[in-house]
Amino acid sequence: MPITRMEERSLNLAPSPADARMILRLEGVNKWYHRGTLRNTHVLKDINLEVSRGEVLVVIGPSGSGKSTLLRCINFVAPPETGTVVFLGRKWTKDNVPLNPIERIRYERELNVLRTHIGIVFQHFNLFPHMTALQNVTLGLTRVLKVPGRRARERGMAELERVGLGAKAKSYPSQLSGGQKQRVAIARALAMKPQLMLFDEVTSALDPELIGGILEEMKKLAVQGMTMIVVTHEMGFAREVGDRLIFMDEGVIVEEGAARDVITNPKNERTQAFLRAIL
Repeated sequence: MPITRMEERSLNLAPSPADARMILRLEGVNKWYHRGTLRNTHVLKDINLEVSRGEVLVVIGPSGSGKSTLLRCINFVAPPETGTVVFLGRKWTKDNVPLNPIERIRYERELNVLRTHIGIVFQHFNLFPHMTALQNVTLGLTRVLKVPGRRARERGMAELERVGLGAKAKSYPSQLSGGQKQRVAIARALAMKPQLMLFDEVTSALDPELIGGILEEMKKLAVQGMTMIVVTHEMGFAREVGDRLIFMDEGVIVEEGAARDVITNPKNERTQAFLRAIL
């Protein structure tokens, strides 16, 4: 069933006056990977984090430190086992999932509304190969938000133009380069008019000569005031665009601070070792 305007309003996605600048808060978030009925690996350990409106938060750390899992917990693709995600004043926990089937359906629909306000772009593009670039961008608009076809196409074209791909609207993914596919994925997320954008290593699968173009699009979003959480190893981007940076290791936030300060003068020995290895 379509998401209605009334359901969107029922989420009350608006911060209180006291939290007007705070768009996201994580409180005591824990996540395990499971094997059968056993909790196998403790991926996130008591994560506490706040993100302000318009802020660019950069997340760095070694492979397996929990960076991608953090993003998936934020938009409940992988709900945290314990702890609370507060997005624009609305609290989400794994414990508040209703058992009543009717209430559960309503909860799932409200969760879909939440995800329309949190755009996410992965390192692999996840485009539908049988759809054109424009069709990939407009699919969420027509299926989830029930935007009429003509309006969806107009919005989709505007977002493709925004990332410099208006001329590729009728092209299929097989006809696009890796960088162009990633731009389509960004346009698809932006078309939903999110209030928070999550980027998960979006340049790691690209050839080196294509990375700059994607980073440039992300810089434009930052200049336009988009709130962003960016998992990346591109330290030049982090230094230039990031407002704040957190370093994660073994599921814990080891160090955080102003992006340039952490990069140029890290205090923690583990952060120092990591940055020496990649700079």
